[in-house]
Amino acid sequence: MQDLQFADHSTLIDAYDCDIAIVGGGIVGTTLAAALAESGLSVVIIEANTLEAAASRERGYALSPLSGQIFESIGVWDRIFPYIGKYHHIYLSDADHPQLVKFEPADLKTEYLGYVGEHRIMLRALQKFIAECKAVEWRSPARLTQVTYHPDGAYLDLEVDGQQQRLRSRLVVGADGARSQIRQSAGIQTWGWKYWQSCLTVMITHEAPRNDIAFERFWPDGPMGVLPLAGNRYHIVWTAPHAEAKALQTLDEAEFLKELEYYTGGYLGKLSLDSDRLVFPVQLFQSRQYVRPRLALVGDAAHRCHPVAGQGLNLGIRDAAALAQVLSEAYLRGEDIGDLRVLRRYERWRKRENLAILGFTDFLDRMFSNEWWPVVRVRRMGLWCLRHVRPMKVLALKFMTGFWGRRPSLGKSSKLSKTS
Repeated sequence: MQDLQFADHSTLIDAYDCDIAIVGGGIVGTTLAAALAESGLSVVIIEANTLEAAASRERGYALSPLSGQIFESIGVWDRIFPYIGKYHHIYLSDADHPQLVKFEPADLKTEYLGYVGEHRIMLRALQKFIAECKAVEWRSPARLTQVTYHPDGAYLDLEVDGQQQRLRSRLVVGADGARSQIRQSAGIQTWGWKYWQSCLTVMITHEAPRNDIAFERFWPDGPMGVLPLAGNRYHIVWTAPHAEAKALQTLDEAEFLKELEYYTGGYLGKLSLDSDRLVFPVQLFQSRQYVRPRLALVGDAAHRCHPVAGQGLNLGIRDAAALAQVLSEAYLRGEDIGDLRVLRRYERWRKRENLAILGFTDFLDRMFSNEWWPVVRVRRMGLWCLRHVRPMKVLALKFMTGFWGRRPSLGKSSKLSKTS
């Protein structure tokens, strides 16, 4: 995409094709569109791939109870819930140390402590939901070639089926991932760092008698998330130094499963692969601004965190719910939804809370990916406190599951909402 352009302030847009143009039709972008379906605002989603290709990724995500409540309030949860994994328990351990921290539903006063959804199931459900929304339309596959911002809106130049189109919108939302062209073309800088680790993800089948426990196992080379999927399967999120992660990806299948059985402590019994092994580098960043006049960023376009504790997608879902709430309330009050004063309400809300989670995941990775004995002593003491000091345990669980901080109204009205 060419560089973003700011037009002369005397230039005005005389008519609009939509109120909001969402660039990026992934889970976060479609969640935002679905959350706005009844707001009275018109929405266009611009997606570079076909809808089938966008939903075809082999990827799983941890979903917090709050994310489930947001989806339930939107009206899409019934299309997702029957086909995803659910867990009642979280077992947290320091490598193979025998003392586990066990989180239970009673600690959070919810039926489940979390869910695990596959990308294709979640995105297809959102796509079908949006297909029934009169106020939302797709431009897919569509290549965005240029965005020109004006005082009262933006022009988005698209290439669709070889034809040039121009879309006029009051607001542009960048939901186009960590390498966001919308963010980069707007000149919004980020700060952060790349880790010494990469993340290997894979889906497996197992022979364990139960399928409702999520494991977070902290090894010196990096944390490992073991998350239950539907149908006696688990999604493995295994963080290790770059070379080690790459070696695990290329290992003979039998050798890889042998390693995996060791690192999962033998809890899952005999294992077999259910997907390809994928590897991606781990990084943390935060955008210096989430908003500009006529522009807002959500999800990975605004921030990215370490995969430990499965926070990434949940932050994006909360971004979408928060932005939808801010825009809907502004629209009802007759305010300009693209005005910077309106958009900064969203930025003040989400930027600080996301920063806390980014810091939390970075702290966990550095604290546990460490064999220096004073650090080991401190973290073992912390785990002892989590086991024996209930208020600390509940606070940590609320923080991890999204119930810390300001909750979007979509997460309050849900029938699933049981926490205070």
